[in-house]
Formats: sequence, structure tokens, C-alpha cells
Amino acid sequence: MNMQAIMMQAKKMQKDIENAQKELENSVYEGTSQLVSVKINGKHELISVKINSEEIDKDDIEMLEDMFLVAVNEANKNLEDDKQVKLGKYGKMLNGMM
Repeated sequence: MNMQAIMMQAKKMQKDIENAQKELENSVYEGTSQLVSVKINGKHELISVKINSEEIDKDDIEMLEDMFLVAVNEANKNLEDDKQVKLGKYGKMLNGMM
């Protein structure tokens, strides 16, 4: 493979990576627990919190806080999983070129 072809392939890969990153940033990821659901964007910013209960007893506040934490972490995990799917192939390609 000549150097010009390698450079063209690298530019295409860079553009593909930028497009995948934009797609991730514009995506919304949801995480849920029993009483709480949250949504984050691809920048890890919390954009929505919903408590899925009509009535919360004062004694349940600590439990609700724990559920909130679980839901946010699940949304972040879903984002990271999607990032691996969309960007992981580029890491493999770069390793193969070196």
C-alpha cells in the first residue's frame, strides 16, 4: 500500500470517528431502578430524572437515593457500552496498521 492510500484511509477513519462521536453526543441513554429512571446524553450530562412512585415515605429517602445512584450508573454504563460498539473498531484498526 502506498503512502497516499494510507493517508486517505487515515483521513476517512478520522472522519468516521468524528461522526461516531457526534452520534454518541446526540444520543440519549436511560437507566432505571424500581422507583427512579434517569436519562443522560452522550456527554454524561444528566438530562432527566423521574421518580416512578405516587408517594414516597420519609423513611424511604435513603433507599430512593440508592436507587437514583443505581439508575444513573446504569445509564452511564449503557453509554460506555454503545461507545465501545461505535468506536472500538477504530482502536483495532489502528493497532493493525502499526
